[in-house]
Amino acid sequence: MKIATAARIVPRNALVWIIISQFALLAPHLGRLPLWVVLVYLFAAGWRIMVYQGRWSFPGRWVKLGLIAAGFAAIWLSYGNLLGLEPTVALLLTAFALKLLELIRRKDAYVLIFLGYFICVTGFLFTQHLLLVLYSMLDILLLTTALVALHQPGEHRFRLATVRLPAVMLAQALPLMLVLFFLFPRLGPLWTVPVKSHAARTGVSDFMQPGDISSLSQSDEVAFRVQFDGDIPPRSELYWRGLVFSVLENGAWRSLKYADIPAREWRARRQEPVGEPLRYSVLMMPTQQNWLYSLRYAQSAQRSVMASADFRLYSPVEIEDQLLYRATSWPRTPLELELSAWRRRTELALPAAGNPATLALARQLRAASDSDADYVTAVLDHFNREPFVYTLQPPLLGEDPMDQFLFRTRRGFCEHYAFAFTLMMRAAGVPARVVAGYQGGEINPVNGTVIVHQFDAHAWAEVWLPGEGWRRVDPTAAVAPERIELGLEQALAGEGSFLADSPLSPLRYRGINWINMARLRYDALTYRWQSWVVGFDSQQQYQLLEDVFGDIRPRVFIAVLFASALVVLLPVAWLLLGRRQRHSLDPATKLYLAFCVRLAARGIVRAAGEAPADFARRAALEQPALAPWLRQFTHEFNQLAYADREQDEARRQQLLARLRSLLRQPPPA
Repeated sequence: MKIATAARIVPRNALVWIIISQFALLAPHLGRLPLWVVLVYLFAAGWRIMVYQGRWSFPGRWVKLGLIAAGFAAIWLSYGNLLGLEPTVALLLTAFALKLLELIRRKDAYVLIFLGYFICVTGFLFTQHLLLVLYSMLDILLLTTALVALHQPGEHRFRLATVRLPAVMLAQALPLMLVLFFLFPRLGPLWTVPVKSHAARTGVSDFMQPGDISSLSQSDEVAFRVQFDGDIPPRSELYWRGLVFSVLENGAWRSLKYADIPAREWRARRQEPVGEPLRYSVLMMPTQQNWLYSLRYAQSAQRSVMASADFRLYSPVEIEDQLLYRATSWPRTPLELELSAWRRRTELALPAAGNPATLALARQLRAASDSDADYVTAVLDHFNREPFVYTLQPPLLGEDPMDQFLFRTRRGFCEHYAFAFTLMMRAAGVPARVVAGYQGGEINPVNGTVIVHQFDAHAWAEVWLPGEGWRRVDPTAAVAPERIELGLEQALAGEGSFLADSPLSPLRYRGINWINMARLRYDALTYRWQSWVVGFDSQQQYQLLEDVFGDIRPRVFIAVLFASALVVLLPVAWLLLGRRQRHSLDPATKLYLAFCVRLAARGIVRAAGEAPADFARRAALEQPALAPWLRQFTHEFNQLAYADREQDEARRQQLLARLRSLLRQPPPA
């Protein structure tokens, strides 16, 4: 009974591996968890160790209820509610730590370990980065090691070598994992639960006021990566359109809402493409928004990518995971040569009051111009001629912000110039709107992709001119042409404000060659990982199989799947079975089996499962003359096989020699 109870207790080796696994699973979440969660882990581990050492006892029912209530209260105070992705994961991790205080028997350990496998997956709800994948493999190894240690009840010391067997097991599973990844049918989920992260909304928002783009330009995060089919266009031509702001209200620009647009204007009008097309793939990071980024006049054959009436691409659902889409652009195509009355009225609308000095300047410049095109040039000349400054640290603007910007501060970022320019166009009767997105990008020489960071966020304007349609005009280029030609870092070189809040960002050390090359090579590896592994969907799977096997039919597909699985599993099975066949008995067992054969020749047959001591007693009763020999042989065998497992080798050899001697000279019957 005591033996059975001891077998159900968690061995020390398994307990240590479980605690190590818990802290390893906590590590990827540290950046988004409050500090008290870490303290809960330390508290639970410390209490459980004290219990193991016999100094403390397990907490009682009321203590455990108090800890649960405190956990819920702390989550509520930290996040403001119990719903949402972050509070839910924090609650799960807290329960995972407190479960350690209920770890008494092996069944409790099973619950804890299998819960650990589930927690390992929660990290991918926030990111699917390559580093997290590699780290999760370490978590899986630690959990599996704890599971293996749990099946070693006699192990009462922590053994680092325990990790060897799980490592071999996981290595054997890798080929099967690859087969399943590439060949198992990728079926859509039967049901989904919206997973909203309070911290995942990034990128350009759907409204803009002075200061929005400049604050976004402090981030070095990647917005998206682009792979062109052919040559990469010049940097000055890389204007990635994402949002079109047609409405100015309450001092901010915003895009048109669905209800703002009449039904006849919902669909984009077909334009006749002009010039050579640019074909490219965009790998976009999750934004929790709908809009996509593309060059001028883009189309996509993917069903998940749609075109709006103002010639931009968007997704019908929010982008909660990274998205890979292909697009084709014709940048030289004239857009909307004929403007509808509703569109003209919308793109000319201004607030009833505000910025009177700006409006007066606009009318003055328009009166001195011969045409709308000349007026556009006159406004750009004004920006170029007057002492305007391009800066990431523009002063705050109060009432009539464009009057203050144009006539007093004259310091602004791209949104200031786009705002003022569009306002002046509309004031003079020229249809105009603000476009927000990204401009430029960093070309990675390792794999030929264009890396677009958040600090490449940009705003410019589009004006509608008779006979030409919508023309892109970038007033920032009139003030700081190096921003368009060379990028933000060079444009702000004199100010020193580029990524000033991120001193450890590797982008600040692009002048150090080995750091820059390491960063670019890692980015190329990340692109390969995200496009080939994370973005490997059913469409890519079908394309891959079609490229390899030609026309794929269901029978061929099933045959390929099972054949591949057999090719992977057969070597593992052969290895396992072959090792089993080569398993040999230890010398003591061999001698005892020879002892049993010798007795069987005398008519005394050992029953199946009969213990050596019982067999010796029964044989002594049947043939009393053999009793001394039977007792001595059985005693020596038990000494060798059971009594002292950690005896030294010399002692073992001595016992084996005595067994052989007894076996060679059995007494006469």
